Amino acid sequence: MSTTAFAQDKPLAGVTLTLASQNDQFGAVLAKMAPMFKEATGADLKVEIMDYGTLLTKTTADFIGDTKGYDLVTMDIVWAGAYAENGYSVDLTDWVARDAAELELDDIYPVLLSSLGQYEGKYVAFPFAAYANVLAYRKDLFEAAGLALPATTEELVEAAKKLTDPSKNQYGFVANGQKGAAVAQDWMQYNTQLGGSILGEDGKPALNSAENVNSLAVYKQLFVETAPPGAIEYDWGGREESFRQGIAAMMQTWSVGAPGYSDPAISNVVGKVGIALSPVAAGLEPEYGVGGWGMAINADIDDKQKEAAWTFIKWLVSKPIHKEFNLQGAGSFMRISQMTDPDLTAKFDFLPVVAKVYENGNGEYRPRIPQYPEIQDILGSAVNSVLAGAAEPQAALDEAQAEAIKLF
Repeated sequence: MSTTAFAQDKPLAGVTLTLASQNDQFGAVLAKMAPMFKEATGADLKVEIMDYGTLLTKTTADFIGDTKGYDLVTMDIVWAGAYAENGYSVDLTDWVARDAAELELDDIYPVLLSSLGQYEGKYVAFPFAAYANVLAYRKDLFEAAGLALPATTEELVEAAKKLTDPSKNQYGFVANGQKGAAVAQDWMQYNTQLGGSILGEDGKPALNSAENVNSLAVYKQLFVETAPPGAIEYDWGGREESFRQGIAAMMQTWSVGAPGYSDPAISNVVGKVGIALSPVAAGLEPEYGVGGWGMAINADIDDKQKEAAWTFIKWLVSKPIHKEFNLQGAGSFMRISQMTDPDLTAKFDFLPVVAKVYENGNGEYRPRIPQYPEIQDILGSAVNSVLAGAAEPQAALDEAQAEAIKLF
């Protein structure tokens, strides 16, 4: 991989950048590619990889305390409102406009430019790791059972029941059940597919709408009747592991995990997995979930560090480097050209499904508003309590609504 396009007598020699990264697949790849960035620019890149909760806590403390511990931060798209309202990150809008040709913006899906980096038209981060919400399923189990791929969520529920056989340690479905962000985020995707919405038309919380109550009842049914024992404690890692080990027949998931299903070092289901569009309720228009991460620059660091950080972002998202990023297993496809790149399509046969999601994607089903982190916490407790049998969907969401409305 040539990096000479960025090498201009090592313009960043002596500079050290510290990056706070989520522990998704891209984290390890960022660390692995740090020497390439140094070769290109002369700058050292230190990557600190953390779980979701720790990343949010440590970086928020760094922003609020002006301690400048991190130059770059991987930003979940749902944090965009908080970043914008609090001025945590550099407004990159003018820089993106200035360097638009270099960034090759027309090769990035519009839904990703808007949802992975922008808030109210301003870039609080720049997209680097896009995810499509997809249905991963066991082709062999569906074939053996004579089942067609579910076209609706109703068919998904029925297929999950038919594919559940505890005597074989086989379960039809798996999702996040763990209290907090994990269960809140997984349920929100099913909620959208069943016609629910977290916000009403007035932009205020509508957590206890009839549609939301119904979708939570469906989610509980899937857990009680078709999920592996212990799934109520699963976060993203536990959910993915249960699928890779062959315990679950279906899993709605982010496409970032898909490369791992073909890796014999971590997967027992190599060659047995299909990736398809996530089904929606009968009668609803397909609305496919889009998620992922932007790369933000800490607003507190000095101008030299900011420019160096921006150089890193441009390097990472450039066509050749971002292709290598994904060939190394980042699972973070976002460029239109990547969907037909022969090197990538030969290795990742699910890219046409990812492209379809991005072409028809919705990055707003988890509302990217300043109050989102608090709403997520409220829902994370409510949904988990329903799965645990401590509350009924209506009562849990009534209580959650009462708490959420206080934020407005």
